[in-house]
Amino acid sequence: MNKLNTHVVIIGAGPSGLLLGQLLGRQGIDTIILERVSGDYVLGRIRAGILEQGTVDMLREAGVSQRMEAEGEVHHGVDIANNGVVTHIDLHALTGGKTVMCYGQVEVTRDLMAARAEASWPTYYEVSDVQPQAVTSQQPTVTFSYKGARYQISCDYIAGCDGYHGVSRQTIPAEKRTEHERIYPFGWLGLLSDTPPVSAELIYCKHARGFALASRRSATRSRYYLQVPTDDKVENWSDDAFWAELKRRIPPAAAARLVTGKSIEKSIAPLRSFVCEPMQYGRLFLVGDAAHIVPPTGAKGLNLAVADVTILYRILCRVYQEGDTACALQYSEIALRRVWNTERFSWWMSNMLHDYGATEVSGMAGHTFGRFMTSELDYYLSSEAGRTLIAEQYVGLPFETIKGSESK
Repeated sequence: MNKLNTHVVIIGAGPSGLLLGQLLGRQGIDTIILERVSGDYVLGRIRAGILEQGTVDMLREAGVSQRMEAEGEVHHGVDIANNGVVTHIDLHALTGGKTVMCYGQVEVTRDLMAARAEASWPTYYEVSDVQPQAVTSQQPTVTFSYKGARYQISCDYIAGCDGYHGVSRQTIPAEKRTEHERIYPFGWLGLLSDTPPVSAELIYCKHARGFALASRRSATRSRYYLQVPTDDKVENWSDDAFWAELKRRIPPAAAARLVTGKSIEKSIAPLRSFVCEPMQYGRLFLVGDAAHIVPPTGAKGLNLAVADVTILYRILCRVYQEGDTACALQYSEIALRRVWNTERFSWWMSNMLHDYGATEVSGMAGHTFGRFMTSELDYYLSSEAGRTLIAEQYVGLPFETIKGSESK
């Protein structure tokens, strides 16, 4: 058994694990990152690209914002179309100057990987049989296999950034955790293409034929989505069929501008809400998809993971810089407040913008529920107060202040 030591073991080399490692490393807090797949595989994951103001700020604090600032697009607003009638949500004006950044998650991950490699901080890719152990003790360990050898890392804390299917959440005994889940009766068919986007900013579209989203990755790369049944197949959708249906659902002026082309990638993603409580067990902390999943309607998945990272990073800074180990006990409480707020916003946006058809929702027929949600959307879009509520949550709520244990 090969023996290693570090302050924090981070399980998972996605953007949340890499960002946590980057932030801690810049404060002199040592980390080792373990990842079950290769770095190239991690970079091959196609994910969303809208970053909240707080996420942008944390990437700047981590020292990895140079390429984002040069290549990312600052978006001052977003459009919501209700059966062809477009309302502009002026994020900048309604939130006192906050914005969002269009910059792909793959690019965020690439920047973080490069920064970690440059700093020569240890990352083990393609590991197997990762096992967090003694997580309720003063010195937990993590064992894993790498290139045919077995390793054991002694550490102070473990950050589980290894996603829904990872080992971290399963390390918490079943009787010690409560899991909440809602499965939505539809999915998103996404298409990525090297075509000019139909709009300078995102367009969320509610339509009688189903939801659509006109998104973008850059001035020359577009990402579009269509609501489809959960049992639909990518093979049922040729590129021509996708473009034809998208034109039906987006506003007429946008449809007239739409440039079509060959798809780079097409996939169907199911929609669901998931929360695990608590988000910590002893010295093991759950971060990102290991603890929660949100439907993509409000562009919150990566941003909520970054919020977890921010909370844990600030807590661990207090632990190592001020010796306040007791303050780590508040991680789950603080993180879950934001998680449930974000889950509610994503659920609310999903309900308002999607078509449930005849599927029963909340004890009523889907068509009746749909009429309620159309009225709800009309109400919020028709007043500045309603648009402000959407804008404040879309750009991201402020991070909570971490209190010292003596203040609790």
